[in-house]
Amino acid sequence: MEIRELTSKEEMLKCFDILCEVYDTLTLEEYDRELDLMLPHNYGQVVVMDGETIAGLTGYWIGSKLWCGKYLELDNVVVSDSYRSKGIGKMLFDFMEQRAEKEKCTMLSLDSYSTNFKAHKFFYSQGFVPRGFHFINILDKSKVR
Repeated sequence: MEIRELTSKEEMLKCFDILCEVYDTLTLEEYDRELDLMLPHNYGQVVVMDGETIAGLTGYWIGSKLWCGKYLELDNVVVSDSYRSKGIGKMLFDFMEQRAEKEKCTMLSLDSYSTNFKAHKFFYSQGFVPRGFHFINILDKSKVR
């Protein structure tokens, strides 16, 4: 297994299939368009490769907020079904923690659906704890996956 940081939109577009394991209604055109909007705002992606197969992926953002300063937020952590419970998630989290330390971030964060209990158990094991709520007000339900 090899961990790699993706540096181009073209590389990120190759991750479409693994993202569809979580977002089955996502189209390639939508993913392409979203990357155009996200990349100029400190968005990146990291993958775990098993040869030519993408075994796991996380997107991430580096930003800053008044309450915590500089932070790294994990976005869309996905481990392919056939690679679950094989250490892929841990590889991603360890790599991203090192990246956050290198960037002099004060913390790592992530959002998770409140019903994703298996993932929550893993997040706890990686040192993450819930600190608050992420409130949303959906303005266009047709656009939310």
